[in-house]
Amino acid sequence: MLAAFTFNTAENLPVGLLEPISENLRVSLSAVGLLITGYGVTVAVASLPLAHLVRAAPRRHVLTGLLAALVVSSLAAALAPSYWPLLASRLLTALAQALFWAVMGPVAVGLFAPEVRGRVVGALSVAGSLALVLGVPAGTWLGRQTDWRVPVAALAGPGLVSLITIAVLLPTSRPDEEHAAHGVACLVGVSITGALLDRFPRSALPTAVTVQAVGMLGLYAAGTRPVAAIGFLVLMGGALGPVFMATQNEMLRCAPGRTDIALAANSGAYNAGIAAGAALGGLALSVAGVRGAFLAGGLTTTGACAVLLGGRLRHRRSATTRAATRKAS
Repeated sequence: MLAAFTFNTAENLPVGLLEPISENLRVSLSAVGLLITGYGVTVAVASLPLAHLVRAAPRRHVLTGLLAALVVSSLAAALAPSYWPLLASRLLTALAQALFWAVMGPVAVGLFAPEVRGRVVGALSVAGSLALVLGVPAGTWLGRQTDWRVPVAALAGPGLVSLITIAVLLPTSRPDEEHAAHGVACLVGVSITGALLDRFPRSALPTAVTVQAVGMLGLYAAGTRPVAAIGFLVLMGGALGPVFMATQNEMLRCAPGRTDIALAANSGAYNAGIAAGAALGGLALSVAGVRGAFLAGGLTTTGACAVLLGGRLRHRRSATTRAATRKAS
């Protein structure tokens, strides 16, 4: 969980430090924005190839290597004398994160019994979400009080702790040797979504996407009213984590034999969606303003919800047809 928190903080920390980095390195804000966009694109492109490349390597060795890359790249970014070394350090972190989510999910799930798989995925997602509500704000405050390099370098600390913990405690096993075992640790603080994933695995994703669509369309329709805007922002933000959790859980369910490759595809698609969504939002913002951006996002999410619900209906019809065929025979 600490590793997930650190990677997600590293990914999003420049959002709060755009101006200090821009002023210190004497580059434009758009150039600093490339530190975030380039990161997402790198994760999207590299996830599947990297997962395929290390598919037979012991998971402990892979994870310790990824965390070592996180530590080194964080220190290199903090010491970067100019923009391009900083960008190169960010891309190294992105390459490590591209593989981290593909590997960490199956490893974590494999340490627990199948019936609590959703809560394990939930725990990882909660750790990642905490980066946005705790890690990035804390890093932004620290960077503005001192220097932007201080919070960037500080990420090496939890990265090193995670590296040592995994190197010492995680068994050395190849992907095809991983098995489920009852964990003795109690999963405390896992969100409601994590528990619901185990009870309603097929309903979790359409529900989360529907809530997200309602939030964005509500902001388009009533975003000028403060109370309504807060309510719809809560809906939209509250659905963000569950969408990622539910897609991860669905990948684990649909591809039990090669979960690392499946989660790499999921991570790549997720980051590609972030990049595409940012581009669509920027276009809508320039053409139709803030409300137009929410409308574009809401309609796109509604389309995704329709696809998911259509898939569920087809699944139910197929199940009904198979049951009728068996009964007739």
